[in-house]
Amino acid sequence: MDTRTWRHRLAGAAVLILACVTPAQALNLAQAWQLALQRDPAYAAVQAARQADQEVVPQARARLLPYLVASAGAEIDNTRRRSNLSDSRTHQRAIWALTLTQPVVDLSAWNTLQQAQYVAASADVAQAQGLQNLMLRVAQAYFDVLAAQDTLRALKAQKTAIEAQLEAARHNFELGSTSVTDMHEAQARLDLVQAAEYDAINALQVSRDILASIIYEQPDTLNELPAGTPLPPPQPQRLDDWVEQATQANLGILRADLTTRIVEKELDIARSEHYPRLQLQAQTGSASDRGILGTRPNPGPRSLDSTVGLVLSIPLYTGGELSSVVREQTSRLQQARYELEAARRNARQAAQQYFSGVTSGLARVSALEAAVRSSQSAMEANELAYEVGVRINIDVLNAQQQLYETQRQLSHARYHTLMESLRLKASSGILTDADLYAINDLLAPPSDTTENFPHNQQMW
Repeated sequence: MDTRTWRHRLAGAAVLILACVTPAQALNLAQAWQLALQRDPAYAAVQAARQADQEVVPQARARLLPYLVASAGAEIDNTRRRSNLSDSRTHQRAIWALTLTQPVVDLSAWNTLQQAQYVAASADVAQAQGLQNLMLRVAQAYFDVLAAQDTLRALKAQKTAIEAQLEAARHNFELGSTSVTDMHEAQARLDLVQAAEYDAINALQVSRDILASIIYEQPDTLNELPAGTPLPPPQPQRLDDWVEQATQANLGILRADLTTRIVEKELDIARSEHYPRLQLQAQTGSASDRGILGTRPNPGPRSLDSTVGLVLSIPLYTGGELSSVVREQTSRLQQARYELEAARRNARQAAQQYFSGVTSGLARVSALEAAVRSSQSAMEANELAYEVGVRINIDVLNAQQQLYETQRQLSHARYHTLMESLRLKASSGILTDADLYAINDLLAPPSDTTENFPHNQQMW
């Protein structure tokens, strides 16, 4: 294990300890990841399935190893005359045997062992896929909470601005400088924002519950992505490099390839059922006529028989079952090969999609940051113009709505770009917890520690 991996594991253990020792502090992404590793039931199920699939290898290997069978029994033989059922004689006998069987030539067993090795390798890939899926689920749930908080925060700020504008319209109406229309416009806009605020509160609670279902505790406050934080571009910055990496290391392709190999071996197993099998058998046993309790009068000698030999079995006719199984597995092999090609195409398309998502997302974030600055200036200019009577009330309300809507779009664009970068690496088979730690380094405790978002107090 290299130094970098050890560093990341130590860092993960450290953040988990801090999370337990100081629960009042804000939860960060690294802590959420460590909690998810220990508590997420979906990933735990994947791990259990992987452990179960590893057992097929020793089970298949056992078919090539010798096995010993012990048997014992007791017999009572009662003989009577047919005429009157008299003059009966009873013989009692105890028997035992040990039989050793060693497969010598069994192509079906060898193919089964090779297939089991592919099954175990596929289980390893499935666990790696489960780990990547857990990283994406944790990051998505974490960012969904932050996005919901940003939306609610922007709505609260917009609500405060509209209330101030409503108060100004009411004051100007009382002075006679404006009509009652300004009051109605501001009140209508305030009612709409309050309705949106209720939806935002519900969305925030839902996102908290989703994150809590993964880490099995209700998060209180989360570390946030500070405004203006530069987002990392994809490395390398060439699409062809990502597409090539995806076609070689995508976990979906690797698993589909292993599935194809498993079906190929299944076809070999079906064909090998036509071939003869050769086994070495050694047996020793005894049949005693001394009686079961050893009390028979005038007992004969105890016998001990031992045999060693080769047993050859050749399937001649099975009613057409073996031929049908071969045809079935041939069709399933074609199915697996088509699915492998589909996995290659999906990986290529996913790499292109997520690379475009990252690059366009970075450009969109830059454009929205400029739009926020412009909208802020436009709102301030409209408010000043309204005070001097150059602009009307609806102009100020529209400028406020544009500013806060742009802020919400910017917030979602930043989180979406980060998620696209994680999905890009997952589609290329190179996503690790180091990528989560790198994003965690961009986060910081919330600047306003007194801000209180409504959340469920349910204990987990």
